[in-house]
Amino acid sequence: MSKMGLLSHKSLFCLFLMTSVVFILSWFLVLRSTGPHHSVDFSILPNSKLFALSYNENFDKSSVMSASKDKEEETAWNKYSKHCDPNKQVLKVFMYDLPSEFHFELLDWKAEGKSVWPDVRAKVPEYPGGLNLQHSIEYWLTLDLLNSEFAVNLSGRSAVRVRNSSEADVLFVPFFSSICYNRFSKLKPNQKKSTNYLLQEKLVKFLFAQDEWKKSGGRDHIIVAHHPNSLLDARMKLWPAIYILSDFGRYPPTVANVEKDVIAPYRHVIRSFIHDSSDFDSRPTLLYFQGALYRKDGGIIRQELFYMLKDEKDVHFSFGSVQKDGVKQATKGMHSSKFCLNIAGDTPSSNRLFDAIASHCVPVIISDDIELPYEDVLDYSEFCIFVRISDALKKNFLINLIRSIGKEEWTRKWKRLKEVENFYEFRYPSKDNDAVQMIWQAVSRKVPAMKRKLHRARRFSRTIVSGQGEVMSVDIPRNFW
Repeated sequence: MSKMGLLSHKSLFCLFLMTSVVFILSWFLVLRSTGPHHSVDFSILPNSKLFALSYNENFDKSSVMSASKDKEEETAWNKYSKHCDPNKQVLKVFMYDLPSEFHFELLDWKAEGKSVWPDVRAKVPEYPGGLNLQHSIEYWLTLDLLNSEFAVNLSGRSAVRVRNSSEADVLFVPFFSSICYNRFSKLKPNQKKSTNYLLQEKLVKFLFAQDEWKKSGGRDHIIVAHHPNSLLDARMKLWPAIYILSDFGRYPPTVANVEKDVIAPYRHVIRSFIHDSSDFDSRPTLLYFQGALYRKDGGIIRQELFYMLKDEKDVHFSFGSVQKDGVKQATKGMHSSKFCLNIAGDTPSSNRLFDAIASHCVPVIISDDIELPYEDVLDYSEFCIFVRISDALKKNFLINLIRSIGKEEWTRKWKRLKEVENFYEFRYPSKDNDAVQMIWQAVSRKVPAMKRKLHRARRFSRTIVSGQGEVMSVDIPRNFW
């Protein structure tokens, strides 16, 4: 009996040992199979380049190169990182052929024949000047898409127009909402509703009737409403779309927010400082502001700062406008100043920030709720000074802060301003990394999150066949299972 018991114990021990070894080996194989060195085939995904590169940008350089240390692989990595930046991938944009009354007709252009678009190869319709220009964003984006159909060289281009909406990453709505507000928001004789209101009404009706809008609920649509009062009557109806705005000052966070939408720069009004050879000592004015002093909402701070700074000998703080020689005076003043104030007005943002950048005048931003263009890829603290409103209103706080910034720090920010100024230049034809291309790149960075939401929304939809043999897609109730 003792021998039998001993054999039984040995058998159980061997069985336990074998089971343990098999278990450990199994876990080892599972861990290897989920390691970072497996390849993913993105060719089966829509717009595979965009998603493949977004995935690959998370790869660590050292892990990719760990298999070999030779120069050939290092060169290959450098080549990859240079040419495969996901922000440089071309965004495919479907643009609706809206009637010309929604866009270039608002600029007094008359359509010829059946085409709703001007021939931008022959002549480009001009946008109205003055302060109208600062909110002209949709004009430049539309021109860029029209030009993409004829451009031979796509180098530096971030977006191209596609004719098939199923091939597009996003769908662009070419409504010139800002100029529509500026020129057509007042009632004309015998009008009960303004042209601005009527066009918004038509736009909503048009979009809601489109299969593309119905398919996504509008989430993959791009609508520009850069003027704070533009699209005022339609914004609450078209809110699922990605808005391109100047700020969120007059939008509820459920309608527009930094996660969903894109902040675009103003087009600066003053002249760019070409061939700027100035330095800290050659700019005599310490701090510059010229503009409206009496504003609503957060802009009340302008009045208080005026009384605090008006007697400082090297500070220019005065009322000014674009009328008469206003732009010329502001250009001269900002080009000869070390720092330029950007203070909240009726809304958190103002064009002075971009005038300051074009002047290489270090911006001093006093606006607690401001959102800045491209801030997910650009560090504004490298070329701007930020001051909280509560601090700016403390006696002598602002002027002492500005006086404490020495030549070395100012020069460092001035040099950075010259490096980034191209990001804020609107031009036609557009050039590599100018404002137009930077806005398209910002839109591109919204696409993955937008697609994810669309796909998640379709999780519980099913395709069924109706009694007439038609294929239908229906939403399954949440308690279906």
